[in-house]
Amino acid sequence: MSHFTNIQTCFQNLFYLEKALDKLEIPNFKTNELTNGKSLILPQGENKNISFNWDGEAFALNVDADYWNQKYSVNHFLARITQEYATEAIVGESQKQGFKPVEIKQNEDGSRTISLQRWNQK
Repeated sequence: MSHFTNIQTCFQNLFYLEKALDKLEIPNFKTNELTNGKSLILPQGENKNISFNWDGEAFALNVDADYWNQKYSVNHFLARITQEYATEAIVGESQKQGFKPVEIKQNEDGSRTISLQRWNQK
């Protein structure tokens, strides 16, 4: 018996979500054209797909826990995507304000330190 789970996320930007999936080398994700590009599908075979669906405020992870076939738990999978998404969003939005990433350091505790700089032109 299938058990679909919807997990609310903080992901509001499809571009940064796609970049996070790319960085994590999660293959074959695609935009669902039936939803006007507002959801991503990660094919798993046998129609047991993982998807991120737009709910009007953020993307929710939709997964069938009974058919989860990944090397990580769902929570670990989401935590890794969340960290990559946050990194992409911070760097991307900072660049819009004229900052450039200097260093992105992975700390021993699993967190990241992002160093940015901007030169003021007078």
